[in-house]
Amino acid sequence: MQSTPAPDSAYAWKRLALTLLIATIGNVGMWSIVVVMPDVQAEFDIARAAASVPYTVTMIGFAIGNLVLGRVVDRYGITIALTGSALTLGAGYGLAAISPSVHLLSAAQLLIGLGTAAGFGPLIADISHWFHRRRGIAVAIAASGNYLSGVVWPVLLNSLQHDAGWRASYSVLAIVIVASIIPLSLLLRRRPPVAAIHGATGDSVVEEMPATGFSPRTLQWMLGLAGVGCCVAMSMPQVHLVSLCVDLGYGPVAGAEMLSLMLMGGVVSRLVSGLIADKLGGVRTLLIGSTLQCIALFLYLPYDGLVSLYMVSLVFGLSQGGIVPSYALIVREYLPAKEAGARVGFVIMATIAGMALGGWMSGWIYDLTGSYEMAFLNGIAWNILNIAIIATIFLRSRHNRMIAA
Repeated sequence: MQSTPAPDSAYAWKRLALTLLIATIGNVGMWSIVVVMPDVQAEFDIARAAASVPYTVTMIGFAIGNLVLGRVVDRYGITIALTGSALTLGAGYGLAAISPSVHLLSAAQLLIGLGTAAGFGPLIADISHWFHRRRGIAVAIAASGNYLSGVVWPVLLNSLQHDAGWRASYSVLAIVIVASIIPLSLLLRRRPPVAAIHGATGDSVVEEMPATGFSPRTLQWMLGLAGVGCCVAMSMPQVHLVSLCVDLGYGPVAGAEMLSLMLMGGVVSRLVSGLIADKLGGVRTLLIGSTLQCIALFLYLPYDGLVSLYMVSLVFGLSQGGIVPSYALIVREYLPAKEAGARVGFVIMATIAGMALGGWMSGWIYDLTGSYEMAFLNGIAWNILNIAIIATIFLRSRHNRMIAA
């Protein structure tokens, strides 16, 4: 019988590399609708808020998928979750490519969102079991697949869309995803070390009352609300940057390039945040990232020149990339390891719900005001809520540690 490799082993790092590849392919579902949004709006002759609905529905599916598939991973392993998700993605893109209306497109995007989910929270929860000492950087690398996907796919899809249209782009994705993810997922069939799942060495979890002083349920709901706040803010530039560039006369190509530049900055930010988290922990890392994101959002208000937008988009990416992975680290630091898939899935679901809400809300504010200025201010307000919640958790945790000492 083959023994299970230990956490932080050479196998764990090989598994992490494979996880990153799968995440880069599978997370295309988050970005494809952003790239095609201007063409969808033009084809169906609808308002900006209505054109944002398919994205919002995608993120709703993504949110639900993270929660449901997190439970699947806890019970059956990551391979089953990835295989089902690949088939769901193939069906979703195939249906979207032939949708005669924005309503049917939105329904197809729900399937795309559900399928995309396996490439984020479930993969992060799975890889977290394979690392103890270097869990921060491991989770950051796995989460970077989401942004690497955003770096690679918008440019590729924009080129294909320009030549053949957005429907052809979706048809290609339906084939590529099924043909690649299913074979790759079979390489992840090994289950995590039993000791990691049951919270042995390396997991300092007090199941009755975490070090924050809040009950596990209260802490989880606080993290969920904080996740909504930070991601309503995060969604404004990520979802509407291409449309903003079209409005300003720079065209969708410039917007896609800015989005890729932003997400490349996000990859760098995630990796750096992972290293920081291994030293400072998830709560402090999240607080730092959320504060930097808020500052970066303010920079969008005075600058709308072409070069300025490239620079601000890069700064935004470098500021906020480590935020979402930090939630997974906080869950692993303070909540039961055997429930990692479900609990990480819940918190990731909340962050995606924030992205969905923010994506729609920004389009709605744009339709009301004729510009994105108030949408940016709305994002900043939600970001401040996030900072307040995480600061409360941090101060409470520090106070309890001082008392214990």
